[in-house]
Amino acid sequence: MFLENSLNAKEQFGWIEVICGSMFSGKTEELIRRLKRSQFANQKIEIFKPSIDLRYEDEMIISHDQNQIQSTSVPAAANISILADGCDVVGIDEAQFFDNEIIQVCNHLANSGIRVIVAGLDMDYQGNPFGPMPGLMATAEYVTKVHAVCTRSGNLANYSYRISADKSLVHLGEKESYQPLSRASFFKAYNNKAKKNKDS
Repeated sequence: MFLENSLNAKEQFGWIEVICGSMFSGKTEELIRRLKRSQFANQKIEIFKPSIDLRYEDEMIISHDQNQIQSTSVPAAANISILADGCDVVGIDEAQFFDNEIIQVCNHLANSGIRVIVAGLDMDYQGNPFGPMPGLMATAEYVTKVHAVCTRSGNLANYSYRISADKSLVHLGEKESYQPLSRASFFKAYNNKAKKNKDS
């Protein structure tokens, strides 16, 4: 279990925590858990998500388990710096949908004394590193990789396999579009799909 860093009043720097993993691995659930602990401690928090993510409510971050917390949708990472002024803790969900500016923004906030908690997919549907996530993981003090359960083998899953035929990098969806798969199941399914596409 992740334990929050202890504060040293003499060192006025914050830090970055990254929560990453596949679809259905509990990333948002863990983000909400950490943010609610900070709320309970009367810390000033702000939570952000990219405005591209319209799957649930506009002003809420909602996990697959329907756990939720108030949030602000922003069109670009630059908006976060402006809206996070005076915060103790900043939460960011679905970070993979932001451009690389999110890395600079998170580091600026941390250097300003703010605890930054970021959640996002570390790999896209093809199994490649997703957007700014590698850069965020490299500059973070803490990285937590959470796992789903593979729907085909029951093993730990860290890949998000896209069931739908859409080939665009960003495709918002739930269980109708994605399955969490283990490495073996993912590459078997991916190769089978590639073979079918070649034969058709």
